[in-house]
Amino acid sequence: MSATYRVAVRALCDFTAREGDLDHRFTPAPSAREGIEGHTLVASRRGEGYIAELPLSGAFEGLRVTGRADGFDPVANRLEEIKTHRGSLERMADNQRALHWAQVKVYGALLCKARGLERITLVLVYLEIASGKETLISQDATADELQAFFVEQCQRFLAWAEQEAVHRQDRDSGLQALRFPHAAFRPGQRELAEDVYKAASTGRCLLAQAPTGIGKTMGTLFPMLSAMPRQQLDRIAFLTMKTPGRRLALDALATLREEDLPLRVLELVAREKACEYPDRACHGESCPLAAGFYDRLPAARQAAVDQGWLDRAALREVALAHDVCPYYLGQELARWADVIVGDVNHWFDSHALLHGLAQANDWRTGVLVDEAHNLVERARGMYSAELDQQRFNRVRRAAPKPLSRPLGRLARQWQAAIKEAGLEEEGEPGKPAYRLQTALPEKLVNAAQQVGAAITDHLGEHPEDASLELQELLFEALAFCRLAEHFGEHSLCDLIRQGRGRAVLGLRNLIPADFLAPRFKAAHASVLFSATLTPAHYYRDLLGLPENTVWREVSSPFAARQLEVRIRSDISTRFRDRDASIDPIVATLAQEYQRKPGHYLAFFSSFAYLDATLARFREAHPEVPVFSQTRGMPETQREAFLARFTPGGKGIGFAVLGGAFAEGIDLPGDRLIGAFIATLGLPPFNDFNEALKARLTARFGQGDDYTYRIPGMIKVVQAAGRVIRSPEDQGVVVLMDDRFAQASVRALLPSWWSLGNPTPLI
Repeated sequence: MSATYRVAVRALCDFTAREGDLDHRFTPAPSAREGIEGHTLVASRRGEGYIAELPLSGAFEGLRVTGRADGFDPVANRLEEIKTHRGSLERMADNQRALHWAQVKVYGALLCKARGLERITLVLVYLEIASGKETLISQDATADELQAFFVEQCQRFLAWAEQEAVHRQDRDSGLQALRFPHAAFRPGQRELAEDVYKAASTGRCLLAQAPTGIGKTMGTLFPMLSAMPRQQLDRIAFLTMKTPGRRLALDALATLREEDLPLRVLELVAREKACEYPDRACHGESCPLAAGFYDRLPAARQAAVDQGWLDRAALREVALAHDVCPYYLGQELARWADVIVGDVNHWFDSHALLHGLAQANDWRTGVLVDEAHNLVERARGMYSAELDQQRFNRVRRAAPKPLSRPLGRLARQWQAAIKEAGLEEEGEPGKPAYRLQTALPEKLVNAAQQVGAAITDHLGEHPEDASLELQELLFEALAFCRLAEHFGEHSLCDLIRQGRGRAVLGLRNLIPADFLAPRFKAAHASVLFSATLTPAHYYRDLLGLPENTVWREVSSPFAARQLEVRIRSDISTRFRDRDASIDPIVATLAQEYQRKPGHYLAFFSSFAYLDATLARFREAHPEVPVFSQTRGMPETQREAFLARFTPGGKGIGFAVLGGAFAEGIDLPGDRLIGAFIATLGLPPFNDFNEALKARLTARFGQGDDYTYRIPGMIKVVQAAGRVIRSPEDQGVVVLMDDRFAQASVRALLPSWWSLGNPTPLI
């Protein structure tokens, strides 16, 4: 092997020593925090000379193996591998124990080589989290025996390592010769590509505001791939908010690979979408694709990397050809792909797969985030959690008897929290009662922690009691309590009561920056791009972007003459003025349609506002075709709604701002010639948003803008962006609210728009 290939001990053993079934049935495993605390506890029980987290490394031919052994006692000449667990060790699968032995043996070989030891005692230390009891399993081994085991593992991995080194060399050579796949860049696309390349070259974060229609997907992928060999990037993660974004990325990558570029591309999809047997449990005794998974994995893995192109369909084909689970084959291949296309949660969520792999393997990663204006809200959701009293009550009625005491304690704390919040009496009919909490209800949280521990311990001893609802309650309690441990100024707590026994305790993240900042730091370079990333400081503050983040606005390829933007300054869409606004809005829609019949979208702030205006419009103008978005619209109906926008067609589609039709849809040419926006898109004025405003004012001094004005205008600009999709499009946008005439609001509109003087209804 000409070049040194570096691999971590754990990754080496995962590759060479796993065998048997895939088994993802519920097992009450310790959390990461409990695991760290368990390692610390074991180390504290050892003698003074005990060395914890001992760094070790060694080489075999062109392979360099590195890692940290959990603990070594030089006096006793004893090397320990510490594993935390819950419940009886008897239920630990044999293949899991074999993997643990492989790890400690490799560490033993490295240690004997480093210290010139002739023999050593190897110990697997199993620490039961609930009791603190240690179970020690030991064996003596000679240095020669361990070296032979080390060589065997390295030889089993070496062919793969050599293959990977050759692939890396071929990939980088191909990328150095990569040429833009089209005859010319679109207007603005070269500018975007240059900025992305600079960000990758300098290891910076880039916020790129670029209008729709310039080819942002290719304009970001091409330069990041070009920088890959020069910056020694290991992986590129292209992350999207929705499935259509993944499809665009895959289409661009398919175009780039047409030149026989040796680039491995993997699409990651959600488990529920990849599962072949959704009615089966995920273990070898239930699912045929889990039985013998690790025995068949090597052949499936090899076939997959040989194919190289692994979108959802291709990955499924490879997996089923080798009788393995497509989802878990995808999880394995995330270790070996060059470009991974997936959801933003694969990097930014608390248990993100790609971030975890990057940390474990010291990857240099380029991260591309599409439609990045949505990341604030998506990340808030990732770091929020709820406790549902109704779910708890259902579980309590059918729970195993040993859980009655902790569940009863939690029930009492629910009632105490509701009483303390003054929510004993139900609110107005049909409206939930709501209270912001000044602090976490500690007794309720403690009771939830005790319930989580009790269920975990019980299921450790009685796995047959693991009902779906009991597991859901456990996961809900654990998720809430994990976030409660980090509760601070970035989050708030609220209590909603919708009736007797129907309360929800929420831990709501307000400022995702505190959780996301380490994720941006872990990436070599990050590029966040969207048509709406103004103002830059909003995203810098709320996402925790590095201080040296660069903001760029790509010049629009569209001319002001393409889009007529008019403001109806005599209309107020404030809540108190809604009824009075309906007639002038109806008149505005009708006048524009009669002036130029065609397809339009009309956006409103709520379904109630939409329905009232639609009813009035139908009554006044029955000759105009209209159709409407509805609450909870299923995918088939959404597709039918969009299918109405045919070339040369006519009609007005009524929709909600910020909904399914306000962004991410493409209706070029005369499929859509105009949009009416009857709202500033401001979030509702309520206790929660006022608390958010206060928190953002205290942190950033921008409470009103960050809570109301900026999020609202992002929705407005996204909705208006449906109209002009290419340099050939022509259209109109009518903004209906007097506040659009304010300088502070107009400053948040695209710079290429030509805004005339506000005009009243004629």
